Amino acid sequence: MAVLTLTSDIGTQDYLAGAVKGQLLQIDPGFQLVDITHNVRPFNYAQAAYICRNAIRHFPQLCFHLILVNLFERRNKHLLLAYHQNQYYLCADNGLLTMILEEKPEMVIGLPINPELQGHTLHCVQVFGQAIAAINRGERITDIGEPDFPYLEKNPLKPWLQENSIEGQIIYIDHFENVVVNITREQFEAQRKGRKFYIVFKRDETIEQLSNHYAEVPEGEKLAHFNAAGYLEISINKGNAAGLFGLQGFSEQSQNAYLQNRLFYQTVKIFFE
Repeated sequence: MAVLTLTSDIGTQDYLAGAVKGQLLQIDPGFQLVDITHNVRPFNYAQAAYICRNAIRHFPQLCFHLILVNLFERRNKHLLLAYHQNQYYLCADNGLLTMILEEKPEMVIGLPINPELQGHTLHCVQVFGQAIAAINRGERITDIGEPDFPYLEKNPLKPWLQENSIEGQIIYIDHFENVVVNITREQFEAQRKGRKFYIVFKRDETIEQLSNHYAEVPEGEKLAHFNAAGYLEISINKGNAAGLFGLQGFSEQSQNAYLQNRLFYQTVKIFFE
C-alpha cells in the first residue's frame, strides 16, 4: 500500500483539500493519505522547505510526497517526479525541490501536463496520482516521463556566517507563536568555538544562554533553545513570542522599500565574544 503525504498552501476552508484526496482515491482507493499541512503561507518557499524537510525525514522509505505549493508560479509544460535517498518527491518545477533537499536530487523525471489544464490544481494531482500508480504497478520510473529533466534550482535560505556572528532569518512561526530561525545547532557550535554568545532580535531584546526546556525559565520569560528539528527557536514560557515581540516570518518577496523595512522583524543575530 503506497503512503502519500500531502503538503500544500491551499488551506482547509474550502473544498479543494478534500477534492485533492478524492482525486487520488479515484486513481487508487488503496492509497494511504497522510496530511502534513495545507497551511503553508502562500509564496513562502523557506517555510515550505522547512516543514517538508523535517517531516519527510521521519517517514519510512519509499513514500510519495506530494508538495502542492505555488504550483503555478511558472507556465510549465511538466511537473517533477524526483527520487532521492529512497523517497519520492512530486512537485512543480518552481525551485522548491532543491530547497527541500538542500542538494541536487539523485533522479528527476518530467511529467507532462495538458497545456489547457496546467492552471488547475486537480489536473496536477491527477498527473501525480497516475505516476504513483504506475510505479506501484512495477513500471520503471524512467518510462513514466522524461528522464534527466532539466529543472529550476533555488538555494535553500541559509544564515550569514561571519567570524564573530551569525545572522539568521525567521523561517517559521508555529501554532504557539514560537519563532524558528534558520540556524542549526551544528552551525551554531561550529561558529561558537566554545565562546560566550548573546542572541539579539529587535535590537534591544537579548538572550545570553540556551535552555533545554521551556520550564527552565519563569512563566512569561523569553528563552532560546534548539528544537526537535535542530533549529534555533525563540520562545516565551507560556507566552507568544512572535506576537509579543512583533516578529515575522521571512518573506522572499521583500523587495520594495516597505517590505525591506520589515526585515528588521524577520532577523535574529548571534554575536560571539
